[in-house]
Amino acid sequence: MERLNWHIADELSNDHKVVLISHKQAQSSAPSKVVFYGVQLNPLPIFLILAFIKTFWVCIIQRPDILFAGSGLTAPITVFWAKIFKKKSMVYLHGLDIGTNNKIYNSIWVPFIRHANKIIANSSPTYELCLRKGIQKEKINIIHPGVSYPAKPINLALINQLTQKYQLHNKKVLISVGRLTQRKGLNEFIDLSFSQVVKELPQTILVIIGDTPLHSLNKNLQSKELILSTARKHGIENNIIFTGNISNDELLSSFYYLADLHIFPVKHIHEDPEGFGMVAIEAAAHGTPTITFATGGIVDAVQHGKTGFLIENQDYQALTQTTLDFLQDELLIDKMLCSNAAEQFAWYHLSEKFNSLTSFIDNHT
Repeated sequence: MERLNWHIADELSNDHKVVLISHKQAQSSAPSKVVFYGVQLNPLPIFLILAFIKTFWVCIIQRPDILFAGSGLTAPITVFWAKIFKKKSMVYLHGLDIGTNNKIYNSIWVPFIRHANKIIANSSPTYELCLRKGIQKEKINIIHPGVSYPAKPINLALINQLTQKYQLHNKKVLISVGRLTQRKGLNEFIDLSFSQVVKELPQTILVIIGDTPLHSLNKNLQSKELILSTARKHGIENNIIFTGNISNDELLSSFYYLADLHIFPVKHIHEDPEGFGMVAIEAAAHGTPTITFATGGIVDAVQHGKTGFLIENQDYQALTQTTLDFLQDELLIDKMLCSNAAEQFAWYHLSEKFNSLTSFIDNHT
């Protein structure tokens, strides 16, 4: 979400004056052309109060035409001050922003979201969730999160370093990229699928890139210790490598290139939906296909047979067999076609999509 909002601000700042309110630590990495106002991040209630006050100040000093909330969490601030100052409001929604069953959120946040001038959903399933929560169809547009395209060029020296460091010579490499949460389903994948893959192909390695989020609102987490305990039960702990979070884009890019397959075994959780599946687009940009369950916004991110494989929800037997078939070259994905398919999600398309929306609300509100 932070990366998405960074790119939205960066792209829009090419043609518009953009004022950004975020936590203080974000200033060092904020897009160069934006005007930045920082507030304290922790604890969260203090952040929301300070952001509320700072938005009032920005409306007086900067006089913005449109107030934009990068997620449902800050929607009340955006919508409230837009109404007071007679400006337009836009809210970008991810799956959990609108799919949650939290009573407090649904009674306070969702009514504010309904009153925004424009709602942007990150996927077609999020769009459907918006309709179920009573948001007017005319207010909603879909703009998918993006990807840096083309991907960084292959750094063979770095790939060779990683191959040597993690002893990946002559291995089949699966990667998982993302936070370790219950929804991401890594523990279940290792228990019900990866253990079977290793039995058939003992040289298969799973590289897990990411960690348990420290400041997540979602408390349904999966720890490294839990995942390793499951692996030990099957005697496959040596087939799993944890890298932790990777912030270096070139390093992450190299892992995408050296992987045979990106694993994205997201579980279908009604109250915690997968909004889109941005990592699947990142993998595709590198020519690396994704295998995943067809749940939430992932169905917008993965093109079956072209950028990966969509498996029926929770069908671990099919997930296992498809993974084996691909690793044994019985299923093929053209790397060039896979990479080309990611172009439609390139960040450089963002500004034209947002400009069309700002023109719309100027003419219809």
